Amino acid sequence: MAGTTITPTRMMLKQLKGRLKTARRGHKLMKDKRDELMRQFMDVVRLNKQLRERVEQGLTEAFAALQVASAIMSPEMLEQALLYPRQSVELDMEFKNIMSVNVPQYSFHTRNNDPSEIYPYGFAQTSGELDDALERMATVFEDMLRLAQVEKTMQLLAEEIEKTRRRVNALEYVMIPELESNIKYISMKLEENENATKVRLLKVKEMVLQNAHDFK
Repeated sequence: MAGTTITPTRMMLKQLKGRLKTARRGHKLMKDKRDELMRQFMDVVRLNKQLRERVEQGLTEAFAALQVASAIMSPEMLEQALLYPRQSVELDMEFKNIMSVNVPQYSFHTRNNDPSEIYPYGFAQTSGELDDALERMATVFEDMLRLAQVEKTMQLLAEEIEKTRRRVNALEYVMIPELESNIKYISMKLEENENATKVRLLKVKEMVLQNAHDFK
């Protein structure tokens, strides 16, 4: 029951009203945050779908070209051609804040900007299909990196949405109703006390007047 754990005083009533006002303001802020997180999440979901389709298409084309190259070249020649890569890649990671959620931002840069460095072999004894396969793999690599970034962002946003949803529900269905119930209980008790005090004062006044009349 509301009245079993609180003392029905005006000080307590004032404190509870202040807490209720803060809880309602926090509830509104949490709902706004949840709605904005959902909007951001849906944007990321759409981007994830686009990137996944591009990555799948790029990998399909690259593997198709590599299969053709494997059919033309001997396994030994293919292995020798790809054995010593000439290009190297460095990956950097920063963080971006989205509604109090730190999501990763990946970027990469190669050792040099020469496009021919993706081919770790001479062109005399290799097929053009192998060139196509490496070129398409190099092209799809950036999309793969962005896809990894987007999927991690989706995961972090989904976790934050669930946390925010639980907080909104706790405020809406537990804390605010409990505060309202306690405030109502204290208000009723104070009103009862005031009415009882008025009755006692009227009785005292009546007794005083009666005594004064008898004295005369």
